[in-house]
Formats: sequence, structure tokens, C-alpha cells
Amino acid sequence: MKIKRFVAPDMRQAMRQVRDEQGPDAVILSTRRLDDGIEIIAALDYDEALVREAGFGFDAPAREESPIRATRDEAERAARIDQARAATAAAVERAAKSGTPLNTNAPQRQSSAALAASVADVVRAATVAPANDAAVNGVRAEINNLREMLEVQLSTLAWNQMDREQPLRARVLREMTRLGIDGDVARALCAELPADMNAEQARYLPLGMLSRNIRTSGRNFDTVGGGTTALVGTTGVGKTTTIAKLAARAVLRHGASNVALISADQYRIGAGAQLEHYGRLLGVRVFNAHDATSLRNVLLQLRGKHTVLVDTAGLAGNDPKLQQQFETLRATSDVRVCLVLAANAQAQAIDNAIRAYAPLAPQSAILTKLDEAPLIGGALSALIRHRMPLDYTTDGQRVPEDIASADARKLVCLAAQLLKQRNDEPDDALLAERFGIAAPALA
Repeated sequence: MKIKRFVAPDMRQAMRQVRDEQGPDAVILSTRRLDDGIEIIAALDYDEALVREAGFGFDAPAREESPIRATRDEAERAARIDQARAATAAAVERAAKSGTPLNTNAPQRQSSAALAASVADVVRAATVAPANDAAVNGVRAEINNLREMLEVQLSTLAWNQMDREQPLRARVLREMTRLGIDGDVARALCAELPADMNAEQARYLPLGMLSRNIRTSGRNFDTVGGGTTALVGTTGVGKTTTIAKLAARAVLRHGASNVALISADQYRIGAGAQLEHYGRLLGVRVFNAHDATSLRNVLLQLRGKHTVLVDTAGLAGNDPKLQQQFETLRATSDVRVCLVLAANAQAQAIDNAIRAYAPLAPQSAILTKLDEAPLIGGALSALIRHRMPLDYTTDGQRVPEDIASADARKLVCLAAQLLKQRNDEPDDALLAERFGIAAPALA
């Protein structure tokens, strides 16, 4: 018999380590929550006699024979019995109220949702006692570990069942994951697919549906109506460079005298100097605005300009200065707000940026740094999730060449091309975590 200890940050990763190294026949001997994660003791070629000799399980001899340890173990056993009795009494009471007979001897088939609900009932019963009771806390920790293991197993079973019964749908979800599409978006897109699709449709339809769900504003450099546009976003997404590209295109069509730039970035060192450098190269005047009053005054001076572009400070969602930026931009109702997002950022970072700037109600977005992104599925997922229209995309530092009007089909084709450069496949554990039926969250 082979016994091994596994330590991971959470139960899901620990179970994955056990499955990868010891296979599906491994037996879990014990679980324990540590300061740095979860510890699992697992065995292969299980032998109960050897396990008892090794000291695992409740019936094994205690490895610490002190009176304190014996008293603590007895208290924990008593607490477990009390919690089990409380859970049973609660179940009997619910059955009496609902009029449903409770037959504890008759075998019953439970769905995964019912099984998860039963575990939830036990947890709620176990947490009625005061939080400072060490024995109850120990039972609560054990039940939480059991819940996490149950979630992993239920998710894996649900995914395996889908893979067997709906192989084409499972194939679509697998390809969406390879593209970098987030789980919730992949589920929503897959739900729109016809139930009777064939293998050929399963190959091309998902890309078409992905393209259809990416919203674009239709703005282009020939028909753009000008006006005042403020570019907002977090630090380093390329706002200033994007403004230079837009300004250069506007100068080519309307002349330098009809274009103006405004620097509202008073925090980043050298921000105004960088914009002024672009202004000198383009022959365009650059104005400074440090608050709402100065911004209104500058805009009054520029009422006759065809295109006015405002460069703002890059601020994270938790930056206290972000609210001040909101107030400055809200003071001028005729400013169109455009959110700049970097395609090479993590999917969660892009989603957080959209949520952080949501109070400004940006009318559209610009997706930058496509040339630096290994996958763009995360960025596309955020745009689809928040239904954010896309104005332009950029894929380099050249001014003004590396900018184009947003095209949903080209973005999907780029996502597919980037996928061809990668050979990694998502493992079943990740797919089960994303698309399996996990147990409901416990209170």
C-alpha cells in the first residue's frame, strides 16, 4: 500500500493532485486544513489493517496519549454526535411540517442537488453553536472539507455525463476554453446553439455566434462626426498613444487647425510633456485642464474645433482620485467617454476596469495591444458580458498606422489564429470546474 501526503492551496487543487498522481482508485484517509492550505493523506492499494497500524481514522490508536488529547477527542466526538442528532431532528421537523413521511430505513435515490442540500442542512445545524467552541469549529472545518470534496466530485460527474451524452456540446465548450472565453460567456453562447447540430456546425457555428455577440459602434475615420471625446482607463493601457493615432487621422482629414488635444492627467510624471510632443509633431495645440472648471473653460475656447481629444489620468478602480476624475468629466455634458482596455491584460483585470468606470457610463471602448496578447478571449468575454460597443482596435506603436475600426469578424479570426500557436489542452478538472454542476454555496 502506498500512502502519500498532498498539500495544496484549496481542496480542488489537492484533489487534482491526488487524481493525477494516484489515479481514480486512490482512497482518502484524512483531510486537514493548514495555515497555507489543505492537507490530504491518500493511499493506493488500500489495506485497512495497515491503515489502522499507521494511525489513520477514528478507530486508530491515538498518537498523542496525553489526558488533554483524550479529553479533546472525547469533546469532539460528543460534538459530532450532537450535531448529527440536531440535523436529524431538523429533518424530522421539516418532514412533519411538509406532511412527507420520513423513512430512514428505506433506500432513496438522491440527485446531486438534493445531496448538496443535505450537506448544507448539516452545516447549518453544526454552526448553531457558539463560534468560540473549539470542538464545533473542528466539526465545521471537517464538513467544509467534505463540501469541497463533494463539489469536486459532483462537478466531475456532471462534466463526464455531458461529455458522454452531448459530445458536440462538450467539444464546443472545450474549444471556447482554449480560446480563453470565460466560463459564463461560453455557457451562454453554447446555450444558443441548436440541439441537433452536426459535427461541421459544431466546428464553425460557435465562432459565428461569438462574432455576433461582439458589439461594434460602426465608427470609422471617414464618417466620424468629431466632437469631444475623453479617453479613460487604468494605467498603461495606451490612452496617450491612442489619442495620438486618432489625432493624426483627424489631422489628415480635417487639418491641424480643426483638431485640439487636452491633457487632464495631473498625476503621471511627464504625461503632459508626452502629449505636447505629439502635438508638436502633428501641428496641433495642446491645452491643460486640472479640474472641472478649467476643463469647461478650455472646451468653451474650442467650440469651433471639429475634433477635441481629452487625455485623462490612468487610475485603478480602488484609487481614491478616481471619484474626482468622475466629477470633472460629469461637469461637461457634451463629452463622449470612451474606455480604453488592453487586450494583453488578465480577463479579471479587464472586467474589473469595466466595472470601475461604469459610473461614467462610457459610450464605447477601444481595445489596444492586440499584438501583445497571447489570447484575446478574456477581453472578448468582458466586452460581451457588459455589452460594451467597440470603436477601434490597435495593434502596435506606430502613429497613425496601427489603429483600425473595430470589426467583430476580424477579432474572432485573430482569436482563432492565436489559438493555432498554442498546443496546450484544458484538462478535465478545469472543464469540470467551469461547466460541471457544482454544489450550491453554503451559508
